[in-house]
Amino acid sequence: MEALPVDLSSPSIKFYLALVRLQVLTPLSLLINIASILVCALVANPSIREVSRLHPTAITPNSHAMAIYVGIIWLGQIGYCVLLVLARKDETKRAMVSAVGLALVFGNIVMALWAIAFVMQWFLLSTILLGILLLLLCFSNVALLVYHPPVSSRPLDTALIHAPMRFYFILPFSILFPLSLFITLGLWYTPTPPGPPTDPAAYHATAAFGVVLGTNLFSLLVIALHRDIIWCIAATWIAVSLWSAMPKPASVSITAITFTALHPLALILSLIYERFYSRKRPNQVALVGDERGLYVTPTPDPTPANFNNQARPAEIPNGPSEIDEETWG
Repeated sequence: MEALPVDLSSPSIKFYLALVRLQVLTPLSLLINIASILVCALVANPSIREVSRLHPTAITPNSHAMAIYVGIIWLGQIGYCVLLVLARKDETKRAMVSAVGLALVFGNIVMALWAIAFVMQWFLLSTILLGILLLLLCFSNVALLVYHPPVSSRPLDTALIHAPMRFYFILPFSILFPLSLFITLGLWYTPTPPGPPTDPAAYHATAAFGVVLGTNLFSLLVIALHRDIIWCIAATWIAVSLWSAMPKPASVSITAITFTALHPLALILSLIYERFYSRKRPNQVALVGDERGLYVTPTPDPTPANFNNQARPAEIPNGPSEIDEETWG
């Protein structure tokens, strides 16, 4: 067999092959993800929504809000797949190959398997799959933020790479993984007619309050410290999906409503602080050299021994000397 006319060990060839692999596998994994979730949500009996109703918890979200959220993730991933094919900038390609890579492909497949496990009510397997998904998406998002942070010169990278990946990560982090863990641990109550459960203790309100408070505090810190608009939108939407689904214990509802207001407020205050109070003022000009040069005037040394030598500079402590009208002529 004759050798190929290209050197497969070349870094540029390896990078090109990795990009082509992603161009094929990423859309395929997205189709598997969409097909699996749609079948489990619309065709399967019981569906994802019905299983959630059979095992209600204090952190069960509004199903309609979650459907819209997942739809936004799918639209963002479709845009990501288009960018995979049409990208021309090297930095964009490196972000998709090195930072996102196959983690998104595996994440979509794991999400599809989770939908099947959830409707089959294999809740332990469901929780394990969501934990794997959380790790995959956490790795990709950290790599993106550290090595390929969003910049204003590449808005498509922010809209089609960072935004879908951030939205995707926040879904299992804020709601799906805790919800599946609650059901696995038996922290759910027996379904009742519309209204709260007969026994308020069945809510497991303390555990639910801790989860909602912890995830939202983490989101608040990220929003305030990094001025992350994407995270703000996603976390606020998750909070809305929590308090809009009734019944809920008061501690969970009040916490979710509070953070619905705090997330945008933290973003606005952080942007104001960065604009007006940050030490990194964009209009400052740094002059290279001796800043005291303006305040130095060469004067001759009156010492006779140095009369013919070069004049030495003498510092004027009160600032530069004034220039009178005769000097200007």
